[in-house]
Amino acid sequence: GANAIYEMCRARGLKVAVAGIPKTIDNDVSIIDRSFGFDTAVEAAQRAIAAAHTEARSTPNGIGLVKLMGRHAGWIAMNSSLAARDVDLCLIPEVDFYMHGPGGVVEHIENRLRSDKHALIVVAEGAGQDNPCVTRQSGTDASGNVILADVAKWFEKELKEGLDATGVGYTLKFIDPTYMVRAVPANASDNVYCTVLAQAAVHGAMAGLTGFMVGPVNGRHAWIPITQAVAKSKLVDPAERMWGRLLASTGQPTFKKRPENVTRTESSYLIKKSTVKPAAEPRRVAPPPAPPAKHETKSNVVPTRTMETTLSSSNPLLKPKPQARQEGNEEGSPISM
Repeated sequence: GANAIYEMCRARGLKVAVAGIPKTIDNDVSIIDRSFGFDTAVEAAQRAIAAAHTEARSTPNGIGLVKLMGRHAGWIAMNSSLAARDVDLCLIPEVDFYMHGPGGVVEHIENRLRSDKHALIVVAEGAGQDNPCVTRQSGTDASGNVILADVAKWFEKELKEGLDATGVGYTLKFIDPTYMVRAVPANASDNVYCTVLAQAAVHGAMAGLTGFMVGPVNGRHAWIPITQAVAKSKLVDPAERMWGRLLASTGQPTFKKRPENVTRTESSYLIKKSTVKPAAEPRRVAPPPAPPAKHETKSNVVPTRTMETTLSSSNPLLKPKPQARQEGNEEGSPISM
């Protein structure tokens, strides 16, 4: 929006300063450290996760499933899960996952139910959109965004089918706090942050700049061209430490090794028994035993020339230099080095 206004003012030659402020709770604006509203959204999402955790613990084998915002970036889901510290599984758009099979979602949740008697799951709205089993809708919404498939409902259906097959009893509660997260007043941190952004925008406009956005870069506020800020989105990098911290907190699988004996069906990925026998490993032959060591008699002859003396005698550069006499050892006089 701001970039379109800037381009129109520039085309018409209007003397109008256009300054942008990064206001999005998804925190997907590139270059800057964080966007305005992100801290408030994480705080509100954490309260929803806490409510789901209470519901899950209140019944045997209870499962709390929370759907959070994040169309293409999973910053809210990841940070709120880290803040809650009770989440067992967090799914974001940047990381693919599979439901069934070894190392899948169903196996992980089944293990948590058997060990902890409850489980807590957080799913970003954009997670799993590339899964061929998810039915996607066509078209765009009123804001021009592509209509996403309701992955949370598909995930709930697949999780129930998978757990029913294992014979584990459970009770699942689904919570969608979308408007509770985006419609709350800004917290103190975002209020201060917005004030600083507004002041920086006014300073840039009074300095004669236009078509720019303000935001912190490595802790220092900067003026950034809008075209550079909107060129690409800032996504969660699974190779960075923050995602590694989440994996350590939730204990969830990485989903990097999808089972090879998996076939696609209309509903999900199901395991198919393979009829091909694995190739037998070659027989390992033990190495022959080592021959017994020979007992050597120690000689009473002491060598008169060592390697050091031999090298020193043959190479004049390696001969030890005579130590210089230290003078001036009297008190208060310098010592020559």
